[in-house]
Amino acid sequence: MKKRLMIALVAHDNRKADLVEWAVFNAQTLSEHKLICTGTTGQQIEMAFESLGIVPDMTCVQSGPLGGDAEIAALVVQKKIDLAIFLIDDLNSQPHEADIQMLLRQCRVHNVPIACNRYSADLMITSTLWDEENYKPTEPRYKKFIRQ
Repeated sequence: MKKRLMIALVAHDNRKADLVEWAVFNAQTLSEHKLICTGTTGQQIEMAFESLGIVPDMTCVQSGPLGGDAEIAALVVQKKIDLAIFLIDDLNSQPHEADIQMLLRQCRVHNVPIACNRYSADLMITSTLWDEENYKPTEPRYKKFIRQ
């Protein structure tokens, strides 16, 4: 992939091992991009990459329950995130469910691809559309809400 992306990586506690394993599998690709992660997830990915001899270009925000999901959602609104990988624990309730839903909603509203499982993450990270010069994602049409 020629284009350098800003990729958000987020995982709930019961999905962190899955995300770290996915990140290690895709370490070479991810090392070519800027990563932004929520707290503990970022620490675990950074340790896994260091064991591979890779120093990622990574920024960690707060953990999800302390506002990290909201911080990443704000970056989505500012058009600073190109792709989000958010492995959600759908089998347990989360104390910060409102922040989770806000992040998912902002990705949908602002047309940011978001993968919530490893299969969709694999498809998105390997898409050839990232380098297609003539491909421009269609912007959502929210005319009623867009400032003129």
